[in-house]
Amino acid sequence: MRDVIYLDRMEQAETLLKPQRVEVLRQLAAPRSCTEVAEVLDQTPQRVHYHVKQLVKAGLATQVAERKVRGVQEGLYQAVARSYWLSPRLVGRIGSRDELALGHLVDLAEQIQVDVAALNRDSELPSVGVSGEIRVRPEDRAQFLSELQTTLQDLFTRYGGAEGDAFRIALACYPKGDNR
Repeated sequence: MRDVIYLDRMEQAETLLKPQRVEVLRQLAAPRSCTEVAEVLDQTPQRVHYHVKQLVKAGLATQVAERKVRGVQEGLYQAVARSYWLSPRLVGRIGSRDELALGHLVDLAEQIQVDVAALNRDSELPSVGVSGEIRVRPEDRAQFLSELQTTLQDLFTRYGGAEGDAFRIALACYPKGDNR
């Protein structure tokens, strides 16, 4: 099971955006039959089977085994990931975006999601995430942004060689939204 699946096809999103189907998918965190899921959700096995088939068709769940129960073959199904991220591209870009627009941050966040979802998560991967808050007086904004740009450019120059493991750096700087 993968950590993350990135959904960028409308049919996948439509399949996932049904509350009852999400509940079925949650029950498939471990391999289960439709009958077992139906019991937990107080549904009929036929109704759960319909939802499971839709999840399988969309690539959100898969049949992992089969067993014989009272002379009948019964499938065991499991979700293919622990998390499902929906791409903002499913809605599409509305208007233009430049590097200073907040929409550019949405594009950056989506690129991070795509990259993280594509990583092989079978082993620990070296990474770092940092988040913090910096307070800058309006008269110091230009100096702050200049120092930030210089610091990052220094890192890119120092470690930007052609050898070694490649790391992507994404930095988002945006107003917090309140003045606390």
